This record gives sequence, structure tokens and C-alpha cells, in this order.
Amino acid sequence: MSSINLTNHFLIAMPNMVDPYFARTLTYLCEHNEQGALGLVVNRPIDLTLQALFERLSLGLKQRELADAPVYFGGPVQTDRGFVLHAPPGEWQSTLKVREAIGLTTSKDILEAVGRGEGPQRMMVTLGYAGWSPGQLEHEISQNAWLTVEARDAIIFDLPSEERLPAAMELLGLDFARLSDEAGHA
Repeated sequence: MSSINLTNHFLIAMPNMVDPYFARTLTYLCEHNEQGALGLVVNRPIDLTLQALFERLSLGLKQRELADAPVYFGGPVQTDRGFVLHAPPGEWQSTLKVREAIGLTTSKDILEAVGRGEGPQRMMVTLGYAGWSPGQLEHEISQNAWLTVEARDAIIFDLPSEERLPAAMELLGLDFARLSDEAGHA
């Protein structure tokens, strides 16, 4: 497959996806290059709130409206580590600038700032991430495991988790319920 860059794209798991980590998921690609790809599953909340996470980290949470926000399963890699997808990117200790408006931060300073009420305007927190070795994602796409579409911030930050996958499908003009789990090659 030719060299493609799917940074800032959604990966939509096809109905035939049998991997339990990715079945019925919407994954946001934060980085895709010749070294591989890194993404976050953005539609699978886990049974953990920001308040509970902050308590585990011995951090206060000044903004009460964030207390019940869910933490998400970001993928099967480093599930004991937090990843904060946020807008705007800001100036944190360890931030990957996905694009002008979005960053991915893994350093604790962003959570400390959120706790003080000084964090980014929009964010979601995941435990773990999804990773692909060089050429692996391209191979999976060629095997019809994923559909891709350019990401929209509003889908990540403004919609409830259960509406994100159907909204991404709508960007392609497709209805997830109508997709076949049989893949064909033209």
C-alpha cells in the first residue's frame, strides 16, 4: 500500500472486526507515519469517573461539572497510563501536537492544571492507547478491517460516547447498522 498519513482521521471498526478490543469502536488517530500509528478509542467509557481517577492520583478537582465525566478505554497498550486528548494543545510537559487545534498529553501536569480549573477547554481522558507497527494499519485497512474518514472535533468532544460511531459513519454517508460483515474486494 502506498504511503498514507491518517493522522487526525477516525478509524471505524468494520462489523466483521472480531478483536474484542476494537469491535464496534471509533478510534482517533493521533499520529500515523513510517514508524507506525498511535490512536485512542473514543467511544468506550469505562467504569471510572474523572473524580475517581483524580482521587486515585491524590489530586483535587475544582470543577465539579467534570467530576462525573467518564474515563475511556483508549486501547490495549499501556492501560495503566493516562492519555489526555485536548483542545487547544497548550504548553504541557509531554504533548504530541496532533494538529493546530488538538494535542495529546501524557504528563501529569495537565491533570494538575485541570484539578485547579486551569486545564484545556475541551478534553477526554483515556487509560491506554492503540498502537500499530510500521505497515500494520495499512495492511488491516487493505483487509477491510477499518473504514477511515477525516475526524471532526465535535464528534470527540461534544457528543455522548454512544453517538460518536454513528456520527463518524454519517460523515461517510453510511449507516453502521446497514453495513455487512462480509467484506469484498473490487
